[in-house]
Amino acid sequence: MPNDPTDTEQLVEKLRGGDRQALTDLFQRHRDRLRRMVELRMDPRLQSRVDASDVLQDAFLDVAARLDSYLQGSELSAFLWLRLVVGERLAICHRRHLGTRMRDAGQEVSLYRDPLPQASSAALASMLLGRLTSPSRAALRAERVLQVQEALNELDPLDREVVALRSFEQLSRAETAQVLGISDGAAAQRYIRALKRLKAILAARPGGLEGL
Repeated sequence: MPNDPTDTEQLVEKLRGGDRQALTDLFQRHRDRLRRMVELRMDPRLQSRVDASDVLQDAFLDVAARLDSYLQGSELSAFLWLRLVVGERLAICHRRHLGTRMRDAGQEVSLYRDPLPQASSAALASMLLGRLTSPSRAALRAERVLQVQEALNELDPLDREVVALRSFEQLSRAETAQVLGISDGAAAQRYIRALKRLKAILAARPGGLEGL
């Protein structure tokens, strides 16, 4: 399983023993989760110009260059470290292509303690409605994406980030707590509250919870 912590720990031990091939295996083990993070946090204005695979390829070179420093001592798990490095590479990509135009606070999820680019509410909404993909429902999907995006923007920024981390990046409660710098209990409460609030907002809108 890609998220099996035991397998990840074994790969890290191989790295400590000098097996550099284990780095490729480690990155591949978490590639799907890392790609999902990139797709969630890539600015929509870049999506036609930059592929998530290119970001991951460049990030892997960063990972290799910084491996020794990580192995010398880090409070982060291997996955959260990889996520951090990939996120920093995505931030570089944003600055390179967008410069000071990269921030749009009204449409983004605020990050409090994490240097990764913000997750757009548009990307969150699109992922929530990923099943509405048939051509006959394309117009409905576009309308629903806007409705869900508006609902997400009504959430507290930290609550939106918790939804992004738990529901889309598939971080565990402990990982979410570490990323945000809060306790496990607070992370769990935030997630439950955010989902309830989101459902309540959507239920009061035309279409309700259809497609979710």
